[in-house]
Amino acid sequence: MFPSFSTCGSYMSEMSSDIGAQLRRNKRYRTNVQEDEELLMKEEALRAKNLKTLHEKPDTERCLEDLVFGGEELFVEKLIGETKRRDEPNENASSSESEDDGHEHGSLLPKKPAWVDDDDDVDEKIEMTHRYRKGFQKSKQEAALSKEKLQMRLREEFQKAMGGVQSWASIEHKKKGANQDDDDDDDDDDGSEEENEDNLLSKTGNLLTKSSSLPRGVLQVKRCLSANHERLSKVPLSTVQFHPLAQVIMTAGVDRTISLFQVDGKLNPKIQSIHLEKFPIFKAQFSADGEQVVATGMRQRLFYIYDMMGGNIIPFHRIRGVNEKCLQQFEVSNDGSFLLFNGSAGYLHLLSMKTKELIGSMKMNGNSMKAVFSPDCSKIISNSDDGSVYIWDVKSRRCINKFTDDGSVHGASLALSRDGRYLTCGSNSGVVNIYNYEDCLQATNPKPLRSIMNLVTAASSMVFNLQTEILAVASNKLDDAVKLIHIPSFTVFSNFPTQGNRRTIHLPSAMDFSPRSGFFSIANNKGEALLYRLKHYTDF
Repeated sequence: MFPSFSTCGSYMSEMSSDIGAQLRRNKRYRTNVQEDEELLMKEEALRAKNLKTLHEKPDTERCLEDLVFGGEELFVEKLIGETKRRDEPNENASSSESEDDGHEHGSLLPKKPAWVDDDDDVDEKIEMTHRYRKGFQKSKQEAALSKEKLQMRLREEFQKAMGGVQSWASIEHKKKGANQDDDDDDDDDDGSEEENEDNLLSKTGNLLTKSSSLPRGVLQVKRCLSANHERLSKVPLSTVQFHPLAQVIMTAGVDRTISLFQVDGKLNPKIQSIHLEKFPIFKAQFSADGEQVVATGMRQRLFYIYDMMGGNIIPFHRIRGVNEKCLQQFEVSNDGSFLLFNGSAGYLHLLSMKTKELIGSMKMNGNSMKAVFSPDCSKIISNSDDGSVYIWDVKSRRCINKFTDDGSVHGASLALSRDGRYLTCGSNSGVVNIYNYEDCLQATNPKPLRSIMNLVTAASSMVFNLQTEILAVASNKLDDAVKLIHIPSFTVFSNFPTQGNRRTIHLPSAMDFSPRSGFFSIANNKGEALLYRLKHYTDF
C-alpha cells in the first residue's frame, strides 16, 4: 500500500522545515567561528602593539619597572611557579611548612631596595642648640651633630634611663632561643616555655593588672573648677573640709559665712550658706557623724554649733570651768565623743561632744600650738611653741611621754596618719619630721624616719589622706608653698604645684582630702577653695 497524496505532502513539508533549521544553525555556527577568529586576531594585534610600545620605553623607565616589578621574564617565571605549586599534590605541604618556619626564624634573604635616593647619602647636620635637644649636648662645642651620632646619643640616654638593655629584649637572646636544637621531648618542653616567655615579654597590652598602690615621682592630677565657684569669698578663707559621708565640701572664713557645696568637679553647685553675725570664723569642722558643724571665732570665747539635720544654730557663750578669753584652735575626736580646745598658757581643755561640758584640763610648758587624737581616741598628741611633743592618756589626762622634735626650736603644726603609723611635726623653719608613731609612744628621743626640707617658711598646716599614701604640707607665708609627699618612700611629687612660672596657690591656709582621696582642696587668701582631681583614686 502506498501512502495517499495528502500524507506524502505533509511528510515532505516536515522534511523541508528540518533542513531549513539545520541550515540556519550551520550559518550561525560559521558566523560565531568567524567572529571568534576576528576577536583573536584583534587581541594578538593589541598584544603586539603593547610589546612594541614596551620595547620603545626609555631605558630609565624600563630600569625602574624592573626594580619595582621584577622585569617581564621574572614575572613570567613567578606566574608559572605559582601555578605549579597550586597544581602539585599535598605531599609537599610539609616542605612548604618547613620553609615557612625558616622564614619565621629570620632566614629570608635581604631584599633590594625599591628606590635609592642620592640625598640619603648626604651627611645632614642637626642643630643641637634647639631647646628640645639642648639636654643631649655634652659640650658647648657640639652645635650640630650628624643623624648617626644623634641616634647613638638618644640610644645612650634611653639605656641610661632604663638601666641598660634588658636581656629579654636583646637581639642576641632572641637569636639564641630561635637557633636552639631540640633533641628529645624534655628539650621540646623547655624550648616551648622559653618561647612563650619571650612572646609574653616582647608584647604590650593588658598583661599585668594595675597596681593598687600609689606610684611615686609624678602624680596624675587635674585642676578642676574651684569648689566654691558659685560663691567666691572676697576675703581669705580659713577652713576647707570634705564631709565625712556625703559628696559635700565646706568652706568658711573671715566673711563670717559657712558655705556647703556639692562636689562633682564640673559645676560644684552651692547647697546653702550660713551667716554668723559679727563672727569672723577662725576654724570650722564637721562632727564625726557629719550632722553638726563646730565653728570658732577670731577673738571670741564664744563658739557655735550648727545642727544641719534640724537647721538650728546653737551659740555657746561660756564653758563652765574654762576661764579663757579666746577659743580658736580645736579638734573633734574620730569617734564623736570628745571636743578638745587649745587654751592659753599651754592648757588643753577636754569637753564632752554630747553635752559640751568640761571633762578635764591638761597643762604643757609653753604655748599650745596643735593637738590631735589618736585613731582609737585613747590618746592625745600635742606640741608647744618650744618644740616639745606631749603624749596624753585621755582617761587619766596624764602625760605618758614627752620628747623634743628633732632640730625644732619652735613648733608650728602636727598631724597623725589615719592608720596610726606616722606622726609628723612641723617647725617654724619649715622642716617637717616624719616619725614612727610607735616609737613616739615610748622613746624619749625618737629619730625621724625622714626630714622633709622643701619648705623655707613655717609649716602651718599638714594633713594625711585616708590611705596614708600622701602627706600634704603647706606654709601660709609664701605663694605656692604646698608640697605633696609620697608615703612610704617620703619623696616629694615633682609635678605639684608647678604650672610653669605662674603662681596659682596664693598663701594656702587650709587643706583637705576627700574621704577616698579622689579630690584634694586648698583654701587660699583670695577666697578660693582650689579643687584638684587625683586620677589614681577612682572614688570620691
